[in-house]
Amino acid sequence: MKKALIVGLNNYPGCKLEWCDNDAIAMKELIETNGDGSPNFDVISIIDSCTKHNLRIAIEKLFADDVDVALLYFSGHGADLDGGYLCTTDFSGTDYGVRMTDVLEWANKSHCKNKVIILDCCFAAKMGTSILLNNNSVLGEGVTIIAASQSWQTSAENASIQHGVFTELLIQGLKGGAADIGGNITPASLYSFVDQSLGAWQQRPVFKTNISQFLPLRTIQAKVPKSILRKLSLYFKNPTDEYKLNPSYEYTNKPEIEHQIIEPYAKAENVAIFKELQLFESVGLVEPVGTEHMYFAAMENKSCKLTALGLHYWRLSKDKRF
Repeated sequence: MKKALIVGLNNYPGCKLEWCDNDAIAMKELIETNGDGSPNFDVISIIDSCTKHNLRIAIEKLFADDVDVALLYFSGHGADLDGGYLCTTDFSGTDYGVRMTDVLEWANKSHCKNKVIILDCCFAAKMGTSILLNNNSVLGEGVTIIAASQSWQTSAENASIQHGVFTELLIQGLKGGAADIGGNITPASLYSFVDQSLGAWQQRPVFKTNISQFLPLRTIQAKVPKSILRKLSLYFKNPTDEYKLNPSYEYTNKPEIEHQIIEPYAKAENVAIFKELQLFESVGLVEPVGTEHMYFAAMENKSCKLTALGLHYWRLSKDKRF
């Protein structure tokens, strides 16, 4: 069970934003379903305007009860006073909106197993620190925060893409850029994708967590199907083994194709195995030995072996972990 509150506020009197509604709509559309169309998050969205009272009620309701993942996404203005605020569109000079410390307290006290807070607002990294503890983290168990910018930084919008810079990268990550080999997109992989995509002169995202196990925020079609991934430990009986190849593994090595051919000619069963080994190579699990390409490894009677990443998945395959 997963539920999400998606908030995108534009309509601030005197300091209107342009694309926060677009951010929220895109995030809602993505996380409602997985890549195969199966249901994912049960989403409530708040678009364009919201009062402090209504946002407080919505966030408290999000973190109520007990679900596997409760996700809060906020795109809008942020303020850096008194530990930080998620600004609502009824803000005043003395009351900016919902305090980040209050949001964190609700998340910390929640019985939900995983509480994920994603903020695309200025000074977003104020969330998760305490002015009473010299900015030390005060995250409760199961809480994760992904913030668009450092506690002293603003967060940018980009007119050419009509999204916040941070959220545009989140969108690309959730579409598959942040997926692992099995097609899982976790908070950690999502943050890593965003962080690596931003340049040194841009806002710096922040990742804070107090959790031992992540549930995926979204899944897409696996880069390597599990049915094939399980075969790693069949092709490589031991982690240091090399899989010997020969020209019969290369499907183009047959008389009806006009180029130089070498005996033994392509065999259907070997070609099928070689396609799977090449798939492993394409995601960094296997590499040819003594040559740059798997094609030449086959045509020159060489071999392939597990990479360091391949060894990790080999162990999972051996232990029947997927």
